[in-house]
Amino acid sequence: MIWIYRILIVLVSGTVLNVWFLRQAQATPYRGADALSLKEEFLAYGLSEPLFYTIGGIKVLAAIMLLIGLKTKKWVKPAGQIIALLMIGAIAMHFKVSDPLLKSLPALAMLSMSVAILQLNKKV
Repeated sequence: MIWIYRILIVLVSGTVLNVWFLRQAQATPYRGADALSLKEEFLAYGLSEPLFYTIGGIKVLAAIMLLIGLKTKKWVKPAGQIIALLMIGAIAMHFKVSDPLLKSLPALAMLSMSVAILQLNKKV
């Protein structure tokens, strides 16, 4: 069980860091409202540029906290909760702009993994 927990932490944190540092300016089939970049996606949702940077900073910080949690367990619960909450917001934004379900799948997967991390954190 500990290995599943650790793998999920690495997957979630790695995905967040990948999206915000490596794929931020790239188009993907999952971008909301046909946006070509992450910033365009936020703007398509009606969110401001300062909010884009704020949410990005919070996500990156939470991803780093998860990685720290591999050594110091107390960091995992708040980081997992933050990411889960932000994924609920991401799913809501996809619904707001009437995206097809396919575009919400990455956020749904991240939400599911975050919830699993929180559940496993109680047991390890």
